[in-house]
Amino acid sequence: MRNPTSSSSLSSFVASKSAKTTTPRSSAPVVPLSEFGREMQAGLARSPRSISPKFFYDAAGSQLFDRICELPEYYPTRTELRILGECAGEIAEQVGPNAEIVEFGAGSLTKVRLLLDALETPKRYLPIDISGEHLEAAAERLKADYPALVVQPIAADYTMPLVLPAPMAGSGRRVGFFPGSTIGNFEPDEALAFLQLAARMLRGGGLLIGVDLVKAPERLHAAYNDAQGVTAEFNLNLLRRANTELDADFDLDGFAHAAFYNAPRQRIEMHLVSRKAQSVSLNGERFGFEEGETIHTEYSHKFTVDGLRALAVRAGFRPGAVWTDPEKLFSVHWLAA
Repeated sequence: MRNPTSSSSLSSFVASKSAKTTTPRSSAPVVPLSEFGREMQAGLARSPRSISPKFFYDAAGSQLFDRICELPEYYPTRTELRILGECAGEIAEQVGPNAEIVEFGAGSLTKVRLLLDALETPKRYLPIDISGEHLEAAAERLKADYPALVVQPIAADYTMPLVLPAPMAGSGRRVGFFPGSTIGNFEPDEALAFLQLAARMLRGGGLLIGVDLVKAPERLHAAYNDAQGVTAEFNLNLLRRANTELDADFDLDGFAHAAFYNAPRQRIEMHLVSRKAQSVSLNGERFGFEEGETIHTEYSHKFTVDGLRALAVRAGFRPGAVWTDPEKLFSVHWLAA
């Protein structure tokens, strides 16, 4: 997500240099890898190097992202919460009574509370998140606060096809909730594929989606390069996780967070930059880094309102109401499925 050390500002970002070298496997024993391990190993072997942002969200990463959402520079969360709070009645009219809410990438289950409070007798809530431990804890807190609501957490990768429980008897529409502009983390073709998947899954209902809007580059840069360094810690936690779970040997002081706005492509790009020439071991294989070489960890694409609506039509949705804040920093869209 967003912020650097002193060497990772926009002006000091150093582009990835030259091809990387991978040494032959050592005599160390090779063990079967988890999905994270397989994708990390593949990501280090490809050029340019990259790893999916979905692996940010182990328990520690999820907690760090919660801290990011409270930072003064990070406008998306508080702006989206303001929109959801002020427009909750209008949103509830679109959703209808007795709804089943499916939240993709549910995280801490904070924003959905504004929706649940406004809805007429919501029937069931199905939060989906890759971080099962974090999700279970958040779901237990939600159950305590909404005892009449059926809460069924699903620990899964929501970008992959999955089978949801059959609708409950007497339930209304099945409505997706996808806040936080997480759609921006996808490449354009991946965003389309996810929305097509959601349109099929939610047929007869709809999707409520939060989308960050194109704005001044300096505002975006500040949001992803916070003064407290929380986003740097969040980004580097990916390497810490690899050391803990995969027995890798990343030198955390040897990498720096870097985030910058690519205006022609209307996206923030986030990387981990090697501060020096070094090598890293993962599952018996060594990967060489040159100084300035990067691991790409996240895109955060920004949208115009019309651009998002056009994408939704291509995916099979019928765009409906759109809500924005007075500064037009952020938008929330109702898409009928």
